[in-house]
Amino acid sequence: MCDSCGCNVTPGNLHLVKPDGKLAKTREGFSAVKILKSLLNENDQQALHNRQHFDQHQVLAINLMSSPGSGKTALLEATIDALKDEFKIAVIEGDLETENDAERIRQRGVTAIQITTGSACHLDAHMVHDALHHLDLAPLQLLFIENVGNLVCPASFDLGHHLNVVLLSTAEGDDKPAKYPVMFRAADLVLISKSDLLPLLDDFDPRCAEDYLRRLASDAPLFGLSAKNKQGMPQWLNWLREKIQQHRQGLQQDKTLAASIQPDAGQLDKPAHKQIPNPD
Repeated sequence: MCDSCGCNVTPGNLHLVKPDGKLAKTREGFSAVKILKSLLNENDQQALHNRQHFDQHQVLAINLMSSPGSGKTALLEATIDALKDEFKIAVIEGDLETENDAERIRQRGVTAIQITTGSACHLDAHMVHDALHHLDLAPLQLLFIENVGNLVCPASFDLGHHLNVVLLSTAEGDDKPAKYPVMFRAADLVLISKSDLLPLLDDFDPRCAEDYLRRLASDAPLFGLSAKNKQGMPQWLNWLREKIQQHRQGLQQDKTLAASIQPDAGQLDKPAHKQIPNPD
């Protein structure tokens, strides 16, 4: 998608392709034309650097992805209310424009750094790195990165995060895992959001949504959740507690969690998130 729409050049990595940038010219000295592969490589290097920052401070970073309006910010509000006395939390918000979502999070007494991407339909590692300059990781245990609302591109960019959580709203239709396999293959957890609406919707079957997900060779947990009436919230909160503990234990063994990245829609199998040795 980004190869055709042009959003592989973002406000975060634009400096690399400007006339005096690292990728402005080829090794032979000619102006670079095909830059996508090089930009992705630079993104991965920056993501590695971001992850090292998170791990040095024992912060678990979660990439929250979904289509627009699926309830990501509402879920974060409910999560912060439930866990604010248990964990120190911060949020990085990604949107094309406005600070609306960041302001909602700040009203919960939590630090929220807004990234406005302009025309880019996803966050990248450079944008997240810039946001980290305005965020003190030292007191944190949990960082949510709320990605731009989009079911395609966000799954293809490593931000330096540890886990992917994908929201599937009941108003969207239960076939979204089949229609957008790249996103759902990358998921470490799928939440059927706005599940309080299920009694009113006769065209969303959670069993069908899970069947489509399993056809992608995904073993990611899937369950319903409503930030409004708190249905499913205990299961979500326990999942977070488990992953925070798992991450801490891994770091004690010089291992870190690395989220699955899906750059190629032709891939049929989704490797589960894995623990990898920390670089020296």
